[in-house]
Amino acid sequence: MKRFLLSFLILGVVLAGCSNKTSSGNSEDDSKEVAGEITVWGWDVAAATFKETVEMFKEEYPDVEVTVEDFGSGDLYEKLTVGLVSKGSGLPDVVLMEDERIPGYVNQFPEGFLNLSEMGYEEHSDLFNDAKIQNVTQEGHLVAAPWDIGPAGVFYRVDLFEEAGVKAEDIETWNDYLEAGIKIEEKTGAKMLPIDISNYDGIFQMMMQQQGLSYFDKDGNLALDTEEAKKSMDMINKFYESDIVLNNSGWDGIVTATVNGDVATVPYGVWYTGTIMDQAPDLKGKWDMFYLPAFEEGGTRYANVGGSSLLIPSYTDNKNAAYAFAEFFTTNDEAQLLGFENYGLFPSLKSTYDSEVLTQNSEFFNDQPIFKNFADIVDEVPKINLTKDYAQVTKVMANTQASILMENKAVDKALADTIEQLKNELKE
Repeated sequence: MKRFLLSFLILGVVLAGCSNKTSSGNSEDDSKEVAGEITVWGWDVAAATFKETVEMFKEEYPDVEVTVEDFGSGDLYEKLTVGLVSKGSGLPDVVLMEDERIPGYVNQFPEGFLNLSEMGYEEHSDLFNDAKIQNVTQEGHLVAAPWDIGPAGVFYRVDLFEEAGVKAEDIETWNDYLEAGIKIEEKTGAKMLPIDISNYDGIFQMMMQQQGLSYFDKDGNLALDTEEAKKSMDMINKFYESDIVLNNSGWDGIVTATVNGDVATVPYGVWYTGTIMDQAPDLKGKWDMFYLPAFEEGGTRYANVGGSSLLIPSYTDNKNAAYAFAEFFTTNDEAQLLGFENYGLFPSLKSTYDSEVLTQNSEFFNDQPIFKNFADIVDEVPKINLTKDYAQVTKVMANTQASILMENKAVDKALADTIEQLKNELKE
């Protein structure tokens, strides 16, 4: 999913406090102990960010040589799995991983990654929001260092809203959103939102998180028979039956709909700003955002889409240098903001949110402080339980969504059948 992080954005950087120097937590004298060579794995713009951060890191750790290897995300996970199965053969010292994949890897390879809590990373926990920390915590300890996140909102076409006589500030609930979508479709011909019906249940995931759930509850039990799940899928079905959904094909379909004006809104993570700016430069000033609608007035309007973190395989020959890199990269304001400046990777490090680039108005987005608006809700995003089976359930739920929207299967029946299917598939 993170492949959509295209070339983006801006940046001016401010170092927090009087010093932003990080400490390794591995020894009392890092200048003597942190040395040697490490390899870091990433993909696309993430790998590019690592490469641009190396010189900054070496100013603090001059005795560490860093090699960054760039793979496609699929290739990276395949090589990582092979290396872990073979007890470390060919593995890097630091590896990037999407948060939703972390529980699965840690469960499958419980001895495969270093316990970062034991290495001292706990002291940084307060630098990040609770939801992100929960994503990188397994069995009560930190297994990954937080990097980027994706607080969610609804991107909308200001001109289409004005043409239809719809005001974004009047949309407080999903029912309001539905009514606005019907009106916009009637007045402009544009659908309200794109959904890749057969392949991605992103709207459902956002709706569940704003109600405090993922596919699972806090105890790890499937939460697909809950009122929250039924309410979410019922609402998505209403969108479809009201003919305000554009059934797109994959990531390219969403981008095409955005560029062509086929949709009036795109509910997504903050990182989508970069895609809009890069792919639709002629629409400068015609896009803005509002927070996700709630299910009822006064309800939670916040969720997160995407995000990744850094893990250290336990087979590393240089855990001190590996830890120093992961710690520096994720807790240094300048390093975190570099990824935002060049690639639109929204930092999880909260001390960056006071920087000018994250608080100023954006001429492209209706002259509004769009990034500040996203930063303001980071601490409001509900914590959810990303279990080892999350990725597998995602695939199944896309089929469930398709059966409801395209085959007219009743929501209750579809969710019940999905639970039975998953009970068999997820048996240990």
